[in-house]
Amino acid sequence: MLSKVEASQRHALITKPLPNTVAYCDGGQEAPPFFYMIQTSNIPRHVAIIMDGNGRWAKRQHLTRTQGHTEGIRRVEEIVAAAQKIGVKVLTLFTFSTENWRRPESEISILMSLLTNVLQKKIKMLKENNVRFQVIGREESVPGSVLKAFQMAIHETKDNTGLIVNLAFNYGSRQEIVDAVKKIAAAVEKKSLVIADIDEKTITQFLYTKDLPDPDLLIRTSGEKRISNFLLWQLSYSELYFTDKFWPDFTREEFEKAIADYQKRERRYGDLAGTVREGS
Repeated sequence: MLSKVEASQRHALITKPLPNTVAYCDGGQEAPPFFYMIQTSNIPRHVAIIMDGNGRWAKRQHLTRTQGHTEGIRRVEEIVAAAQKIGVKVLTLFTFSTENWRRPESEISILMSLLTNVLQKKIKMLKENNVRFQVIGREESVPGSVLKAFQMAIHETKDNTGLIVNLAFNYGSRQEIVDAVKKIAAAVEKKSLVIADIDEKTITQFLYTKDLPDPDLLIRTSGEKRISNFLLWQLSYSELYFTDKFWPDFTREEFEKAIADYQKRERRYGDLAGTVREGS
């Protein structure tokens, strides 16, 4: 517990933030449990999140896995709002991997139904909040109802200019790279591309994420410390943040904590300390 003096000092600092910073705090004006000072000039443009731990969270709470996924969806809504408020430009969410089809058929069916229902209900909110929705991944194997919901959300928000919420669905990074190689090979075969001209930029232009900047920050929840076939090419210079929190426990405050941690780091891109890359 904070003393009255400590609470007063923290409240004073929160209400008078430092220059070029924004104070974010949890509820309770007199004695907020914690807060994070986020620099407004150093916000990651693109944050990617591996949302892990719905099932394990549910098990610990003696709930069903479906209830875990439902609570996970609530966190998505919360983090989208937090990202938009902070000033993040792109939020990529690893929602369903190509490997997730190995899960029980009943669980997959529930997931697809949950996703479809939520998207249909939230399209109006996305439009009102100037959020643009898009999806990366393979369409094959995805149920028609889900594809239809995706297409509607993409169409209805295509003119929005705010935060881009990028859903990685039926996504696998190795598959993405394979698809890119096939497209490059086809372009060479058609003589619209010369082998000698192929470089990193060429490959990037054939990836699903070709119109997006690479992630500045990757967050993974649930205590796992691996990338799991997610954005392998794009994460080359990303900062990695791992937390033991399960996704349903990854609240706005936890997101702000991750952003604040990112802002303490010096991104070198292989250069010497103190070197800043243009556009970073």
